[in-house]
Amino acid sequence: MTDQPAPAAEAAPAEAAPAEAAATGAWQALHIYYAANPVPLLLQCVRPLVRELQDDGLLHRWFFLNYWLEGPHVRLRLLPSSPGKEAEVRTRAERAVDAFLAERPALYQVDSGFLNEFYNQLFDIEFRPEDRVDYTDPEGRMNLRPNNSRAWLPYEPEYGKYGGPAGVALAEWHFVRSSELVCDALRDKNLHLRTVLLGTSAQLMLIMSTAFLPADDRLADFLDRYYTFWHRAFPDTGFIGSAEYERKADEVAPGLLTWHGRIRAAAAGEGTLPALLARWAEHCRELRGRVVALAERGELVFRSWDGTKDEPVDDPDEALERLLSPYMHMTNNRLHVTIQDEAYLSHVLARALHARAAGPQPVQPVTGSVR
Repeated sequence: MTDQPAPAAEAAPAEAAPAEAAATGAWQALHIYYAANPVPLLLQCVRPLVRELQDDGLLHRWFFLNYWLEGPHVRLRLLPSSPGKEAEVRTRAERAVDAFLAERPALYQVDSGFLNEFYNQLFDIEFRPEDRVDYTDPEGRMNLRPNNSRAWLPYEPEYGKYGGPAGVALAEWHFVRSSELVCDALRDKNLHLRTVLLGTSAQLMLIMSTAFLPADDRLADFLDRYYTFWHRAFPDTGFIGSAEYERKADEVAPGLLTWHGRIRAAAAGEGTLPALLARWAEHCRELRGRVVALAERGELVFRSWDGTKDEPVDDPDEALERLLSPYMHMTNNRLHVTIQDEAYLSHVLARALHARAAGPQPVQPVTGSVR
């Protein structure tokens, strides 16, 4: 992570996207409806499937995300190595998923009535009223697909959010790295422990956000806005009170600032990070450089917040800030960090940075946990 853009040659994903689209097959989108912790599905089914497909020359790229629409599920994206491999990729994916669901089915059944209020809040954020009709019953409750089932659905890239075709090509490249890193963390770390999960999420958020926005004041302001967005979007879904936020934030601020110092030192070549974090830091540095290159070439076009027009963005600083939010959120999504916890962590990180700006803080030992 540095303040300097990556060399122009590192902007390969956006430049190579048209050629790649011709050489590879089309993205295949498999939705696996699994109303349970997705970690066993990812480690015991998805990861072995992906390795097998890659070893046999069938798969070029892959990534995953967690989603809630029509019931909790994992969205597995598979990019076959050529158009002629698409059928084989689908057949093998179906076989692997069906075997897993038969052996280890999710036992919890989602009650859309119980969760209806929360689902409606999600609809308010992500769907226009006229688009809800396709996903709700006559009473306005969300339709549910059968638990322990799968469906091939169209792959629909979010061009407006990620900056148009070039931005989506870059996001897909990034999502591969994010998915692989999260699966490695799920395998190697005790992320079933809440303190370890939140600590890992905070470290990854701090590394990415520092890479994109190196100036402390700008980073703190961004994290404040990030927290405010989630808090306003979901005011009644379990957020703890502001006073408790501030008390907990102050408890962990010294440790977080120590980590921030280590991250900065590693970026300057004056220190090291644990292997998983060092890998993420290097990726975020490269990702930043690619965003800057796309912006400088005028290849990023976002949809306006109100959805009424396209907005070309050629200012690297603006592009970095626009993309940091969805990039950071999707990594937390893959970790299965809740929106409430993501908002809490952004508040904690912002408050720690503000505290340092206000005066020197004592150095505390780094524990790796955020309580």
